[in-house]
Amino acid sequence: MKSILLIGLGRFGRHTAMKLQELGHQVMAVDKSEEQTEAVLPYVTAALIGDSTNPAFLSTLGVESYDLCIVSIGDDFQSALETTSLLKDAGAKFIVSRASRGLHEKLLRNNGADAVVYPEKQLAEWTAICYSSDYILDYITVNETFAVYEIHTPEKWVGRTLLELNIRRRFQINVIAVKRGGELQLDVDPDAPLLREETLLVIGRESDVQKVLK
Repeated sequence: MKSILLIGLGRFGRHTAMKLQELGHQVMAVDKSEEQTEAVLPYVTAALIGDSTNPAFLSTLGVESYDLCIVSIGDDFQSALETTSLLKDAGAKFIVSRASRGLHEKLLRNNGADAVVYPEKQLAEWTAICYSSDYILDYITVNETFAVYEIHTPEKWVGRTLLELNIRRRFQINVIAVKRGGELQLDVDPDAPLLREETLLVIGRESDVQKVLK
């Protein structure tokens, strides 16, 4: 369990708070809007109404005591930037800030953000990759080069084994799990024939995965 300071309670901030509660973390939520602050009360440990760009207000929060600070202000980049910088000056251990443009990401990192999330870009990439393919069901990036994909078993692989297909050498991707009937099996048997009704979790470069699925 972590103690988390969440600043900015719009749609993104509210959904973040709900998931953090589900995960069992302690969350202090902050927003200058009374309405948005009240809306998030069922999902957080405590909440305050205040302006995070005000150094005097921010100093009352004990920023340095939180394991993580999340700046989810999405409609006012100047406030997000100032808040990120003030949190860093106040001794925040780790700051994650939300960006809505590519330039914002660079500026946030230059002003104290340890990590930056770019929801619109990330969701757009996910939508384009998953819905433009007949095989890809889901994916998550590992870094700028590699990602994990959940894919339908390619028709040309059905009935053949991983050992026979020699996927790692031929395609430069690895099968790390198999999902059958909604259950994930991490202990993949290389001698078991692949089935049409199962899905595979593979890790590799996007170009290599797309090449396999064409």
